[in-house]
Formats: sequence, C-alpha cells, structure tokens
Amino acid sequence: MDHAAEAYRTDLMTITRHVLNEQSKYPESRGDFTILLSHIVLGCKFVCSAVSKAGLAKLIGLAGETNVQGEEQKKLDVLSNEVFVKALVSSGRTCILVSEEDEEATFVEPSTRGRYIVAFDPLDGSSNIDCGVSIGTIFGIYLVKDKDNPTLDDVLQPGKHMVAAGYCMYGSSCTIPKKGKIYSVNEGNAKNWDEATAKYVENCKFPKDGLSPKSLRYIGSMVADVHRTLLYGGIFMYPADKKSPNGKLRVLYEVFPMSYLMEQAGGQAFTGKQRALDLVPNKIHERSPVFLGSYDDVQDIKELYAAAEEKSTT
Repeated sequence: MDHAAEAYRTDLMTITRHVLNEQSKYPESRGDFTILLSHIVLGCKFVCSAVSKAGLAKLIGLAGETNVQGEEQKKLDVLSNEVFVKALVSSGRTCILVSEEDEEATFVEPSTRGRYIVAFDPLDGSSNIDCGVSIGTIFGIYLVKDKDNPTLDDVLQPGKHMVAAGYCMYGSSCTIPKKGKIYSVNEGNAKNWDEATAKYVENCKFPKDGLSPKSLRYIGSMVADVHRTLLYGGIFMYPADKKSPNGKLRVLYEVFPMSYLMEQAGGQAFTGKQRALDLVPNKIHERSPVFLGSYDDVQDIKELYAAAEEKSTT
C-alpha cells in the first residue's frame, strides 16, 4: 500500500456512502435497511467515542451488577447497551432486539415497529477494557415473518437465514486466505478439551507433514481475534470442554454473526458437530462451541471430529 498516497486521498468511502451506493442499485428499495444500518453506525460511533475517553469519563470499572450470563457488568457495558437499544428502536425499522446484556428480548412498541430483528453484543471483550485491548460490537440482522405479530420464534431461526451481520472494532472488505499460519485458542483450558481439539492443537504445534508450526495468537476479545483471523487467516477456536460442554459463546449475537462473516469471506464455521449457521437455537442466550477461520484449517478439524465420531461408533 502507498501510505503517502493514502494520506492525501480525498475521495473517502464511508459505510454510509457504501450502503447508499448499494441501495441505488435496487430501484425498488424503500431504504429501510439503509436507515437501520445508519442507526447501527450511530451507535458504534457513540460507543467508539466513549471507549476512547473511558478513563477520563470514569467509565472504567464495574457497574455493580451482573448480566444475564452471570458476568459482572462494566460501566461501558451498561452504557453501550442503552445506546444501542435506543438507537435501534428510534430507527423505526426494528421489531425485536436481543442483547447479551438483557435477559429478555425487547419487543418494540407497535407505533415504532419495523420488520427487522437485531441480535447484538454491544461491547464484546469488555473484560479487557481496563487494559486497553481492542474490543467491539457484534450484530446480526434477520427479517420477521409478520411485523404486526412478532414472536420469539422469529428470533430462534438458523444463522443461514440472516440478512446481514457485522462487527465494529474499537481501540487503538476482507478475503481470508484459504489456509493460515495462526491458531487462536485459550490453552489454559487444554486439560478439559476433547480428543479432536487436543489433537488439532498438537498438530498445530508439531506438524507431521513437514510444514512449519502455526503461531499461537490469543487476545481473549472475540472481535479482535476474529478480525485478525479475517486479515491473516488461520483458525479461531472456542471449543466445548468438560467445564462448558455446550461452549461459552452465545449463538445469536456472537457465533452466528462471526460465522456469517467468515463464510462470506470464503472461510468456514463449525461447531464440532455441524455447520455453525445450520444451528437452530432454542433460547435467545443459547451457547455453542465454534471453530471458524480459513477454509482448509477448519476442514482439518472437521476431519478430526469425523474420525473421532467414527471411532466412538465402532
């Protein structure tokens, strides 16, 4: 990249401009989706500003409450959630909202109701706020069947039915390589892994095909870890283990959006049993293991799980 030329580039492409350009390709479009994305962008801009001055504004630290996941809420968690809920409701284009921070889904009043469902994690990786690690917002968007009669069943649908998904990273277009040189996993949980995960990580460290070992990179903020995976390739893993047999990441607003983005970039996302986007959740805060990243890297672990399954049935 010519950084000197980039510094003087004046024809700037923003997300708002990009969405408007895409909308112009569809004369029949009413602009509802564009308006919704504009309000998501507004929420992201506010949270970005709050994160950048969190120390000065005394937003670092605990809010004194726990969320539905049993996790201690940071002050920025609470603020970010309120901002996104208000931004999404005021768009007039949403009917149901599902947030990591709220135990129940939010059903928008009929007078301001639209046809979209948004599931979101307002501030993923917030446990890293105090130490300045990159954090971000994750969201997934669905269409409701009947906006006049929305139900929770409209939310509990497979990820493959998503209209769009995205993330915004705070802190200091992607085509992912087919195979990467990085693996990302919390090895502190290694003693609780199943055989397939343990064998995959061993192969990353001690490859038997003459290739160089993969490098371990793990931040602990899903947005930052997946962002790096999209840029450089490799695999991000949050497997099930003996302590968390159903995994730890939430399906609707972590697993589905990031799996959707990974597939759009040419990669794969796998739960240990099936394609991640084929999951049908039963609860709004349901959890799942996930392996996502470069196509060949995920294929390798899929084959290990298939072999383990075959071994267990013989």
